[in-house]
Amino acid sequence: MSFEFFPPKDDAGQDQLLDAISALEPLRPDFVSVTYGASGSTRARTIDATRLIQSTTGALTMGHLTCVSQSVAELHGAIDAYTDAGVRHILAVRGDPTGGPTAAWERHPDGLNNATELVRLVKAAGDFCVGVAAFPDAHPENHDFELDARVLAEKEQAGAEFAITQLFFDADAYFRLVDRVRALGCQLPIIAGIMPVTNVRQIERFATLSGADLPQPLVARLHAVADDPAAVRAVGLEIATELCDRLLSGGAPGLQFFTQNRSSATAEILARLREIAPPGT
Repeated sequence: MSFEFFPPKDDAGQDQLLDAISALEPLRPDFVSVTYGASGSTRARTIDATRLIQSTTGALTMGHLTCVSQSVAELHGAIDAYTDAGVRHILAVRGDPTGGPTAAWERHPDGLNNATELVRLVKAAGDFCVGVAAFPDAHPENHDFELDARVLAEKEQAGAEFAITQLFFDADAYFRLVDRVRALGCQLPIIAGIMPVTNVRQIERFATLSGADLPQPLVARLHAVADDPAAVRAVGLEIATELCDRLLSGGAPGLQFFTQNRSSATAEILARLREIAPPGT
């Protein structure tokens, strides 16, 4: 299991980040990671947050890296900063255009065009373990499942060693993704990305931004209690626990929780999972 955080914007955000990390560290994640913004100031905060986590916790720390609005020289600068911080694991993703995930991609004049090129760049820069993104509900730009599978296979050939999915809510979509890439001979371990549901509007917004499908049964369960925030949270944790259990039972090699820099929902889901007997016991 692993936990994803985002870089804090101010001192209060940094305190919240450290509180979340401290609360989740006893769960002994395999790694933690920090998201990477498209602007220069956000990128600097990502490097700072990654360095902070690397220096204050015992967790293996992975840095994110994107192609958005960056030259090759700037990408090398970020890689060097990760190296200086002792970070040897990088999640290499193209990133969304400034207009959003469905907007047309615009390559930086001196940059890279896709994540496959970024994987090659990182692998050539040093001894890094490189992860990439995967899309159970299809990448929102083209919504082409077969194209996504071919691209993931190309990322593996470029040197990627594992993948982490975007958030999704249908276990079958994950298993179909795995089947498609395995049919192409791609053997990348595909970690399932999990977003704990604690707020109806928030999850709808994240689903829209990421292109994830919200299954109608899930929507109905949440809307049935939409006027009661405590009930929404309880139902959301039930949904996430059910999804995680099915994924692990079906062979998913791991789970990454998108924590939103909070700890309680993720910790509760993991506690519930530990109470569920593994298949065959």
